[in-house]
Amino acid sequence: MHRYFKFAEHGTNYKTEIVAGITTFLTMAYIVVVNPAILEAAGIPKGPSMVATILSAAFGTLVMGFLAKRPFAIAPYMGENAFIAYTVVKGLGYSWQAALGAIFLAGVVFTILTVLRIRGWLAVAIPLNLKYAFAAGIGLFLAFIGLNEIGVVTLGVPGAPVGLGNLRATPTLLAIAGFLLIAVLSVRRVPGAFVLGILGITAASVALGFTPVPESFISLPESLAPIFGQLDIGAALSLKALPVVLIVFIMAFVDTIGTLIGLSARAGFLDEKGNLPDIEKPLLADAIANIAAPIFGTTTAGAYIESASGIEEGGRTGFVSVVVALLFLLSLFFTPILTIAPAYAYGPVLVLIGALMLRPIAKLDFDDPTELVPAFLVVALISFTYNIGVGITAGLLTYPVLKLASGRVREVPVALWFLAAVSALFYVVYPYH
Repeated sequence: MHRYFKFAEHGTNYKTEIVAGITTFLTMAYIVVVNPAILEAAGIPKGPSMVATILSAAFGTLVMGFLAKRPFAIAPYMGENAFIAYTVVKGLGYSWQAALGAIFLAGVVFTILTVLRIRGWLAVAIPLNLKYAFAAGIGLFLAFIGLNEIGVVTLGVPGAPVGLGNLRATPTLLAIAGFLLIAVLSVRRVPGAFVLGILGITAASVALGFTPVPESFISLPESLAPIFGQLDIGAALSLKALPVVLIVFIMAFVDTIGTLIGLSARAGFLDEKGNLPDIEKPLLADAIANIAAPIFGTTTAGAYIESASGIEEGGRTGFVSVVVALLFLLSLFFTPILTIAPAYAYGPVLVLIGALMLRPIAKLDFDDPTELVPAFLVVALISFTYNIGVGITAGLLTYPVLKLASGRVREVPVALWFLAAVSALFYVVYPYH
């Protein structure tokens, strides 16, 4: 196994990879509970939806591990699930079956484009400064999510969208203490610092009575029958549903490329030109997962930004993904205990990862507005709109426009014009509130 995943080449070993896999799983285990809760608003039954979430995550992550051999976990995307539940189903009136059909079609298109190497061609065309911005923007986004989860940042008042949370609240104090603990352990290079922090905060929360201990640690998964294979492809193929298919496609397209590049930058996988060698393999794994997810009965699946936690623990090969996938499968039977960690237990990890992912900002070209402005829009809008897709498309759209306006159009690859057109289409069909 160590030869298959080339541990020696990446300077890693079984212990490091396993700890990294456990860390990634614990950081993203919330999806097992959160995704079904969101999709319940669309009419998808919660029990079967939880099983679908776990199976799609395990399947996609296994494909990533064995096909792409990268330490990237796959699971249903946050954001896309809310878009399907609250906008497509509740807002626009589509059935959840039709929405899953739209996701399936997007996955088929992804697969075709990947096999034809078009997605890889487009990814290579993204300018280096934008790739740096993807990594930094995702880092700030993770930090913002983490600060909200631990209660330090909360919703504000009109005119001040966010504000300081209640720092006297016990859960917030536990999270702050956990943050400091993880930071100290990281400074001292203690293996498994993130896992120890999550477990420590959870144990303290249980001891203080803020997190209830489940009556049983073992549970049998519910039947997947009510939602398995229920996607309505015919409805998704209608002209009326075209905007939905386009938005699902574009959101997943830019999210995946941005996430893969951002994670790869932090892991040191990018070459001297800022490209990820053999990017077609992780893109294909993502595309296959995107086809499987709606068949299982859940929404768009793709590479997860929380994979950065395992990367920070030293994980560098697909064995990390295999560990994550096996833990997801175990969670089918141990959901009560594996999802006991409260949001303020893994929130500090997200904040620290966000800080570590800011390093690429130092590589931005601050002297060239045609490079700086698009990069800034990426970083700012990912967090300020709470949407990775919005930030990435803003950068992809403004970059060629500014190059054209400055008389430097030759610096824009042909593929980037296509990405700019797709980004513009994203804003045309986006369902604004």
